[in-house]
Amino acid sequence: MGLTPVPDGHVAAIVTSLEMTVRPLPKPVPASPLKLVRWHTADAAKYRTLFARVGAPWLWFSRLILDDEALLAIISAPQVEVYAVTDPSGIEVGILELDFREAGQAEIAFFGLVPELSGKGFGRWLMAETLARAWRKDVTRVWVHTCTLDAPGALGFYRAQGFVPYQRQIEIFADPRLTGALSSESAPQVPIL
Repeated sequence: MGLTPVPDGHVAAIVTSLEMTVRPLPKPVPASPLKLVRWHTADAAKYRTLFARVGAPWLWFSRLILDDEALLAIISAPQVEVYAVTDPSGIEVGILELDFREAGQAEIAFFGLVPELSGKGFGRWLMAETLARAWRKDVTRVWVHTCTLDAPGALGFYRAQGFVPYQRQIEIFADPRLTGALSSESAPQVPIL
């Protein structure tokens, strides 16, 4: 058994990709006070704010380092749908991004809620809403990836929802807290070296 050194100033994660290749049987969407609101008009600053609010605790940074043109090319593509999860007062507390750019497939590109909502059953509601939108007539595969930097229960959650792991990879990247993409207070559970 060997260890792979991670250079100082970098972070490593094991990324697990999961898929569903059979449409699940319909079931009722769990009750929730939250709503899913589609953003029909792309706004780079608004997207980055919500993305960071949801993802900073897990070192999500990939969309934060894109310039406006590159980010808008993704989130304003006709085959990409971006949704905000809002609470009863209209505050945005989660994000869902579905990517249909590959024919016959729906990628759950981003899926998450602010940490304060963790463990309260809202993830099951959001996944039910996600799958209802992802499984369209021409879709034969819905897939997602998670990593060891995500919430500790993320992999188990996806498996419990019916996703099956099909690939693992190691990702090593410059620590976004050191590059300035995220605050140095983000993800305190991951040491900065």
